[in-house]
Amino acid sequence: MTVNLAKGQQISLSKAGGAALTAVRMGLGWQSAPRKGFLARLTAKEIDLDASAVLFADRQPVDVVFFQHLASDDGSVRHTGDNLVGGSGQGDDESILIDLERVPVHIDQIVFTVNSFTGQTFEEVRHAFCRLVDETNGQELARYTLSGGGAYTAQIMAKLHRSGGAWQMSAIGSPTTGRTFQDLMPAITAHL
Repeated sequence: MTVNLAKGQQISLSKAGGAALTAVRMGLGWQSAPRKGFLARLTAKEIDLDASAVLFADRQPVDVVFFQHLASDDGSVRHTGDNLVGGSGQGDDESILIDLERVPVHIDQIVFTVNSFTGQTFEEVRHAFCRLVDETNGQELARYTLSGGGAYTAQIMAKLHRSGGAWQMSAIGSPTTGRTFQDLMPAITAHL
């Protein structure tokens, strides 16, 4: 059963019966909003959203996984590759896989971001979502929808964080501006 996350909501990352999840996937999906008018359709360029994961230890960034660095240095977090145009708005267009058992013990937070690398605002995107999936069985655990568009180019989506030895997920859903994860670092640190 999927939990539709609201901004600020938290969920525990444990399976029914109390067992901890061992591997999760953060999926990102989107499609371009239809363009109105003949000229708008002719001059429009594709929208390239990018998913990134920034790994923190004691509030300090220690690694990042994104389209130019597809795996964390320890290999516990992997990006499946860059999608430059989006898709149907139904499936994942970009994914980041997290092997929770392999994440080094000093990593206490993993923050997921989405940014418009091509610079279009989220007003030009539709059916955009971020979701967390149990990678061992494909079950969707939580979904956060980028609803309502907006005149911003990035969003701090969610974070995984350790709490009492177990992983939790928090929906953040904070709009911001930036073309890359580096541009978003001041906004990210406000949510640690």
